[in-house]
Amino acid sequence: MRRHAVLWSFVALALVVLAPFGVVLVNGFKSPEQYSTDGPISLPDRVSLDGITAVWERVDYGEKLLNSLLISSSVAVLAVVLAVLNAYALGIGRIKGRTWVLVLFLAANTLPQEALAYPLYFLANETGLYDTRLSVIIVFTAIQSAFGTYLLASTFSGFPRELLDAAVVDGAGKWQTLLRVVVPVSRPTLGVLFVFFFIWTWNEFFLPMVLLISNGNQTVPVSLGVLQGQQMMDATASSASALLGVVPAIAFFLLFQRALARGITAGAIK
Repeated sequence: MRRHAVLWSFVALALVVLAPFGVVLVNGFKSPEQYSTDGPISLPDRVSLDGITAVWERVDYGEKLLNSLLISSSVAVLAVVLAVLNAYALGIGRIKGRTWVLVLFLAANTLPQEALAYPLYFLANETGLYDTRLSVIIVFTAIQSAFGTYLLASTFSGFPRELLDAAVVDGAGKWQTLLRVVVPVSRPTLGVLFVFFFIWTWNEFFLPMVLLISNGNQTVPVSLGVLQGQQMMDATASSASALLGVVPAIAFFLLFQRALARGITAGAIK
């Protein structure tokens, strides 16, 4: 009886969470005429791609998609590599002042992006990187790697010392120990970080909007947000733009779902 109550609770929670996405999905494939006649809740009489086609052409979606893929993939890879190097020194190397360094990383993650906007804008201008995709990659690599360093340093501090001692006995140096022992054992956790860093960077809006003003450099969320702000959209086109913004992130999540599950399971077993 209790098992059924828990099951139905999860079903009800899933319906509440998925209901807004369902409304967006229905209206994204509905014609503006049917939306005006039947309202936002009705099912589409026929699958209409007019809204998706209009948004695709208006924002040059293919170009924005490549920009988002380039920025998110670069940030995910670089942030994981940087976090591993930092955490290796802090968690396994146990450098002096390790606790204070971790507190500094944690405090940096609590800063709101609004407080970082002007300093980052000023630095990007001074270095000639303003309105370039490289500026966004550098900024979010630093932000994501700070969180990754805090998380991985805690994980590495409990790394089996027997494995490290065995590597030393076999003559492995610090780099060989990192690449041949620490990274392979930690691969599930690193996979989880890669997936989260990619999705978090993909969904970023505020700082990319500040740092990328050229239409050709903008990401998918920024271009769709700017389009919404122009108030030239109908409800079906707005739903279509929301679908175009979220579908790539969902596809990436489903593609790496197995790696994510392995990472969470490995953490639970430990």
